[in-house]
Amino acid sequence: MRIGLAIDTEDWHARRLMRAFAARGITVVPFRLSDAAFDTGHPHGLALPGFDDGLPNAVLVRSISGGSFEEVTRRLGVLHALREQGVLVWNDARAIERCVDKSTTSFFLAHAGIATPPTWAVEGQAAALKVADRECPTGPLVLKPLFGSQGRGLRLITTGADLPPPEIVGGVYYLQRYIPTGTGTFHDHRLFVCAGSVVAAMTRQAETWVTNVRQGAQTLPFQPDSRMTDLAIRAASCVGAAYAGVDILVDGDGRPWVLEVNSMPGWKGLQRVTATSVAGHIAAGLLAALR
Repeated sequence: MRIGLAIDTEDWHARRLMRAFAARGITVVPFRLSDAAFDTGHPHGLALPGFDDGLPNAVLVRSISGGSFEEVTRRLGVLHALREQGVLVWNDARAIERCVDKSTTSFFLAHAGIATPPTWAVEGQAAALKVADRECPTGPLVLKPLFGSQGRGLRLITTGADLPPPEIVGGVYYLQRYIPTGTGTFHDHRLFVCAGSVVAAMTRQAETWVTNVRQGAQTLPFQPDSRMTDLAIRAASCVGAAYAGVDILVDGDGRPWVLEVNSMPGWKGLQRVTATSVAGHIAAGLLAALR
């Protein structure tokens, strides 16, 4: 059995995953989706680095490097093609597409009846101004890049004047109701879901309302209750993610809200505050799905 590991670089996460599979007697072949090719002359229509003699039994997608719209679309196309060939892909292109586009994530969460902040995604500053003028009197909004990650580019919108020009946001304004914790502190929770279970969790505490670890938030151990655990599992399931990092904020009334679902989550900060091996759970979950 051979597992393909889609990566950008052989970083901390990739090394952890390779060790976890090796401990289970499984060979992992790392490769970059940018180096994979559609080749209709090939028996499977695909040419994957490291798999000249056939397709892998499964592919674990750790990361997809950034690029032009065409480049990213082609890389996702490779994942679609692998699934069509019967290769197990974690997470497959459908789940990645649903999670990378925050507006689609919000749609799936709301459609599944999962508590998520009211959200609006519109094109053009005029449409965004209408949303801000209507909604800001009730409370502030959070503007997020539609395809952003790691807390970059977040803005608090209290009036329409806070909206940046369209070129800053690629012409798309993704606006979400700001949910305060009601405790006077800034924190939320990351729950790591794998194969239908929450395998680890942490609190992210910050000095500002942006609580991402890459923006300086402190990580603390956290034990979610059954209500929050169920919410995270349902959130991952509704977007079709086999594994995911689910971000949950609890408001002043004690109600949990799902903010985001990350289909290619990092867990370096999480691993510092949990004794369980996150990579081990991913490896075990994928291998169980192959049986």
